[in-house]
Amino acid sequence: MAGCVLFLLFGLLLFLLLFLGPRRPKNFPPGPAAIALFGNVLQLSMSNPMEDLDRLAKHYGNVFSLYIGRKPAVVLHGLRAVKEALVVRAADFAGRPQGLMVNHVTENKAPGLVMANYGAVWKEHRRLALTTMKNFGLGKQSIEERILEETTNICQHFESSSGKPIDPQPLIHSAASNIISSMLFGTRYSYDDEVLSFIVNSFKENARKANSAWAVIYDSFPFLRHLPLPFRKVFENYKALKNHTRGVVAEHKKTRIPGEPRDVIDCYLDEMEKRGSEGTSLDEDRLVMFLLDLHFAGTDTTSNTILTALLYLATYRDVQVVCQQEIDSVLQAKEHVSYEDRLQMPFVQATIHELQRLANIAPLGVFHATTRNTQLMGYDIPEGTLVITNLTSVLYEQGQWAQPNDFYPSHFLNERGEFVKPEAFLVFSAGPRVCLGEALARMELFLILVTLLWRFHFMWPNDCGVPDLRPVFGGIQAPKPLQTDCHTKEKQGRPFGFLISHQLNLI
Repeated sequence: MAGCVLFLLFGLLLFLLLFLGPRRPKNFPPGPAAIALFGNVLQLSMSNPMEDLDRLAKHYGNVFSLYIGRKPAVVLHGLRAVKEALVVRAADFAGRPQGLMVNHVTENKAPGLVMANYGAVWKEHRRLALTTMKNFGLGKQSIEERILEETTNICQHFESSSGKPIDPQPLIHSAASNIISSMLFGTRYSYDDEVLSFIVNSFKENARKANSAWAVIYDSFPFLRHLPLPFRKVFENYKALKNHTRGVVAEHKKTRIPGEPRDVIDCYLDEMEKRGSEGTSLDEDRLVMFLLDLHFAGTDTTSNTILTALLYLATYRDVQVVCQQEIDSVLQAKEHVSYEDRLQMPFVQATIHELQRLANIAPLGVFHATTRNTQLMGYDIPEGTLVITNLTSVLYEQGQWAQPNDFYPSHFLNERGEFVKPEAFLVFSAGPRVCLGEALARMELFLILVTLLWRFHFMWPNDCGVPDLRPVFGGIQAPKPLQTDCHTKEKQGRPFGFLISHQLNLI
């Protein structure tokens, strides 16, 4: 009798899960059947869902749907679908999803740039950010000079540790944070400064946890949100970062001279003062969120791309040598590289872009949402639908790239050896929400990598074996930690060693 009762209860539970699950609206993109409470979460790998998404795209097409809990999401696969949404129907897909963990962490009441919904507040802040960064010749240093100053510090740290293994990850993360920090706050920190360590580690931990299974659990099961689970650490880190930023803003208010901006904070405060309280969304709460968004976006993405580049260059030394030959021929006796030098370095530019493609820093981009009822490739998409752009599927798409799974700089060279950028190069996404820091990131990557290749040669010791080039999956991907001892050597005047070690022996 008891067995029959258990069987009936199990059958009832199965019925509830399978038949009372969410139902797709009429003419909504197809997808796998969803079950109550869980949606399709249990059908995806929480550690890395990319293979699952590829499998679903092959079965349901390049526009398909999933349920995260009871929240419907549309996934776009391949260049055609992504381009139609982000470029052709740009305004329709320019929103951001609301009610997710990332919204709650960054506080919907005063959103920054990344997760702010499409509207007047976001447009005003984006215009201000673009204008400020475009015209940035603040103080006595241009953006280029700030990057080169930080690059000099990187080189000094590599040189001072000659012959000793070193992990370059904290160094590169600190340098990237310092570059954007000098623009935002007019401040750079020594690499052993506790404040810099706190900022970098908080950003890294938040990026890791916000794109882990815990974030999916948070978004899928609202009743778990107030429990002391690991996702609470993201809120704690963000609160500490916000308090730190508030303190910096308060100090600026005491020391600034109106009309003589030293950094982005001063520019924002000047603009607030000029516009007054009427007809503007600028205020101090939004300034803090604005700064945190820019600081985070300018730290993890660039640093992880540089680290991935060093990893590949140490592995593909033939490509590294060709880059160094081109750099030597252009720079010759110059004191330092200039961003304008890129126009004479087609192979270096091609290599850096190929490294960006393979680094695939934001594999699913930043989630979008529809701003109104719209259509996409024949399907009806309701207003407010969460939209996931699978940028990985574009960067590795067969038919868009000659050798999509290989390190092949010629993807970015034409038959005359000139640098070209294919349409499918969407590492910065596209449309109104295209990465705000694209110009800065491109300048940083070129100046830092060219300087390092001019000064150093990167290699793996003979006994290190072949490194694992596969990144650690996340909303922002990072190369795997490296655990190999290295030894510094000299060749043709360049110290060379192993990635992530000194001078450069990198581990």
